[in-house]
Amino acid sequence: MVKNLEEKTGKPFSHWISVAKKSGLSKHGEIVKMLKTDHGFTHGYANLVAHKTLKSDAGSAGDTDLVADQYKGKEHLFPFYERLIKEISSFGKDVEIAPKRAYVSLRRKKQFALIQPSTKTRLDIGINLQDAKPEGTLEAAGSWNAMCSHRVRVESASDIDKNVIDWLKRSYEQAG
Repeated sequence: MVKNLEEKTGKPFSHWISVAKKSGLSKHGEIVKMLKTDHGFTHGYANLVAHKTLKSDAGSAGDTDLVADQYKGKEHLFPFYERLIKEISSFGKDVEIAPKRAYVSLRRKKQFALIQPSTKTRLDIGINLQDAKPEGTLEAAGSWNAMCSHRVRVESASDIDKNVIDWLKRSYEQAG
């Protein structure tokens, strides 16, 4: 993506990191919005530059155990994460589990879902579902995460029901 961005804009990646840093913005979403609005970036390129600027991507985090860090102070939510990963991993051998600083991205050919411990009491599952209407616990993601079309809030083990697994499986299949 870095090479493609440089080819598209005619400017080195370091230029865009500098632009983001000089903007004075410190939040991921703010940097993404600025790059999209002021420089015509697509979401993917803006997201990449924002992550690299803030060093919030897995590649910038070094050897830190990103998943363990996500659940510090939220340890009671970790069993929900483990259960979801076990279920999702059974979908196919091509499931890629990519931890980031604040969430875990679940990919096939593209991201189909993410798991994020959003608060001390809630884990959010972001799901990309084409043409799915919100129903039950499946709600429109709205402004929660631009990379997902839907969200499921998990506060107890019973919130991870057959419907949630079916939505994740459908999203996985659409990403292939």
